[in-house]
Amino acid sequence: MQRLFSTFPNGWPGTGLLLLRLTAGLSLVVGELSRWAGLSESTILTLRVARLSAALLLAVGFWTPVAGMAQAIVEVWIGIGEGSMALHVIVASIGLSLAMLGPGAWSVDARLFGRKRIDVEVQRNCGDSADGD
Repeated sequence: MQRLFSTFPNGWPGTGLLLLRLTAGLSLVVGELSRWAGLSESTILTLRVARLSAALLLAVGFWTPVAGMAQAIVEVWIGIGEGSMALHVIVASIGLSLAMLGPGAWSVDARLFGRKRIDVEVQRNCGDSADGD
């Protein structure tokens, strides 16, 4: 999973990614929960479950590139089906941005797949020398 992300930014960029992830994820959760009762078609149900799943994954920062791409695809698909693309294109753009930027330092991805520090100790033998003495 590490190769999907260029870095796990900290500081202001990491805070911005956290805010972007929470905005994308939680806005989708609220939108889905408000529409949950009026479902009738199995295709719409499948799309909405996929949308809710992507929203939850984005909010916590788990599988961020996959969830961002899923969000973008589902939003465009729903937008085409409803005939109103404006809001769906914006939310799809947020998903694509997150897929490209990665999860940030404050995410489940960073905790599971983040950069690790490895300390290598160099051992020297006192009796051996490099110049053949």
